[in-house]
Amino acid sequence: MNLAQNLDTQTGNTTTSSIAHKINAGLVQFVNQEVLPLTGLNQDKFWHDFSQLLTDLAPKNNALLAKRESLQQQIDQWHQANPNKLNSAQYQAFLREIGYLVEQGDDFQITTSNVDQEISSMAGPQLVVPIKNARFALNAANARWGSLYDAAYGSDLIQQCDGLKAGKKYNPARGKHVIALAKTFLDDNFPLKEGSHHDVQSYSVYFHHLLATFPDGSQSGLAQPCQFVASSNPDVEPTSIVLKNNGLHIELIINRKGAIGQHDIAGLDDIQLESALSTIMDFEDSVAAVDSQDKIEAYQNWFGLITGNLTATIDKGNQTQIRRLNCDRSYTHKNGDDYNLHGRSLLMVRNVGHLMTSDLMQDQHAQNMPEGLIDAVITSLIASIEIHNPQACRVTNSRTGSIYIVKPKMHGPEEVAFSNEIFERVENMLDLAPNTIKMGIMDEERRTTVNLKECIRAAQSRVVFINTGFLDRTGDEIHTSMQAGAFKPKGEIKHQAWIGAYENNNVEVGLACGFAGKAQIGKGMWAMPEEMKAMMADKIAHPQSGANTAWVPSPTAATLHAIHYHQVNVFEQQESISQRPAANIGDLLQLELLAENELTQAQIEAELDNNIQGILGYVVRWVEMGIGCSKVPDINNVELMEDRATLRISSQHIANWLLHRICRPEQVMDSMHKMAQVVDTQNAGSEGYQPMLPQIEQSLAFQAARELIFQGRNQPSGYTEPLLHQYRGWVKNQ
Repeated sequence: MNLAQNLDTQTGNTTTSSIAHKINAGLVQFVNQEVLPLTGLNQDKFWHDFSQLLTDLAPKNNALLAKRESLQQQIDQWHQANPNKLNSAQYQAFLREIGYLVEQGDDFQITTSNVDQEISSMAGPQLVVPIKNARFALNAANARWGSLYDAAYGSDLIQQCDGLKAGKKYNPARGKHVIALAKTFLDDNFPLKEGSHHDVQSYSVYFHHLLATFPDGSQSGLAQPCQFVASSNPDVEPTSIVLKNNGLHIELIINRKGAIGQHDIAGLDDIQLESALSTIMDFEDSVAAVDSQDKIEAYQNWFGLITGNLTATIDKGNQTQIRRLNCDRSYTHKNGDDYNLHGRSLLMVRNVGHLMTSDLMQDQHAQNMPEGLIDAVITSLIASIEIHNPQACRVTNSRTGSIYIVKPKMHGPEEVAFSNEIFERVENMLDLAPNTIKMGIMDEERRTTVNLKECIRAAQSRVVFINTGFLDRTGDEIHTSMQAGAFKPKGEIKHQAWIGAYENNNVEVGLACGFAGKAQIGKGMWAMPEEMKAMMADKIAHPQSGANTAWVPSPTAATLHAIHYHQVNVFEQQESISQRPAANIGDLLQLELLAENELTQAQIEAELDNNIQGILGYVVRWVEMGIGCSKVPDINNVELMEDRATLRISSQHIANWLLHRICRPEQVMDSMHKMAQVVDTQNAGSEGYQPMLPQIEQSLAFQAARELIFQGRNQPSGYTEPLLHQYRGWVKNQ
């Protein structure tokens, strides 16, 4: 039932007078029948406290959104009155005068405690996955471990020519190259004191040491014996060997009868790498959740992950598989004790930001309540099950009794402080200890970037995560500086000086505030899931930058990116980086705009086609199919991971060019019609796809894309959610 009803009509226990809000019947049923019984919390008190939280905090939420708009209007007016002074001292003085730039306080160190080691003391890849897709969520959670053999075999790390093509049947020639790559990885990161892993005939455990035996009978231990930590079946030929480097484990699986092992001189059947240390279960940019039905489905999947009961049915050929969360791994430590390793990523959850509202709960005037407040309560309530009632959970997520919530799209310290207040209220109503809920701060809005130190201070006892996101950060940059002038083509923006200052500042400020050994400093997504060779060449820059995590688009990418964290000791990098000064405000605010007549008409049209093809390719799936994140072919048919962040930058970029008359409305419309044909062709045959042509003006997806461009300047902070939700809602209600 989707109509909001008074709570008392569903429970018979709580009177209308004690609840100031109307609550969706499906939410009441889910919480009362499935969640609350596992927490020991009082049902009446929970709903009363929830309603009171909304009464107290919704007005504050709305006031903060109003301040965003007020600041933006003042910035627009300043640029109109002061052309060509974007980087001037007067501009900075103006930003301080209106409260956009705040005064920096004294140095401090965060005091966050009870943080799981995946966040505090380990460095490795991180996945972000749409919570509504149970199969994706389970795959990501289970991506704590991944096969190096499978990742290399199925990617472009090995060329697809000269007899090495990966087909439906196993290609031994390709497999030989994969095994050679894997053993080179061992030589590079777990070298033997003598000889090479390529030539090892057998591995054995002898008096707490790993011994490698060669065909001539000679033997060698590891160059660093401490890298050997555990094994299985150590008293005879071991079936697995566990090694550790830079805090990350790998497992050598030995099986001389295995599909690979029977052909390998050492019987090495696979190498498993500890890969995605943490995964963000996403309620935000990668999901299309526009109404109560969508949100409850998402909450149910989160509930299934926390209790360990979520499953997904996978059909492979003639076989049906049931996927569920992996168990932990057990070995024998080299000293004879048990040695247990986590089998799953540490799960974090990304709530929505402060902007959107939800029909899950409404006030007495039928006004939807802030979705971020509802997310905070319900996702925390579900996560609290393993704290209040660990026996109800088949697996354990946090070993320290913490709940990890990533909060996106916060603008400046006031909004971070507001999130901190939200979490304090939630902890009180759920009988949780102070600072049980840990906060991830996404540094993706300019007002947060230029005030990052004070944003961290506002959550200094619970912050566990900051990261950079080029796309949202650029979308906000364009919207904030919309009136300053025309921006360069999208591909050139990432090479501007402010981007480098932004990326460096995030690490420098985080380290200065004491993140090392306590919290994550993260970097953004690799957007090309099929381009793993390029990723391996480029993404090593992230651990080199001092970031102890970075986003990857798939479990395969997580396994391959994990290699970088064996090659680079991030915590040693952080020690070096902590000595350099943080970027200054001038660098962070510096922009290089288009000069007059810098682009030819051909260049302008090519940029429009590129942007519009990407917008249509993403929006048509979002609006018509409810897919919030997927691989979308670009104009050159290269598949890119697209979500609302990519849409934000593209739509704001064209809106900026329209404002400054780099292009004309009719040019944009011509490109939209042309690119609609391209997108329809790219998606021909895709199950559930609704083509835009020939009745293009009747296509709700096309209408949504057009509105995102031509109304882009009027969208709050340039966000795409309001229009996407509106059009998706219309499709669902057709």
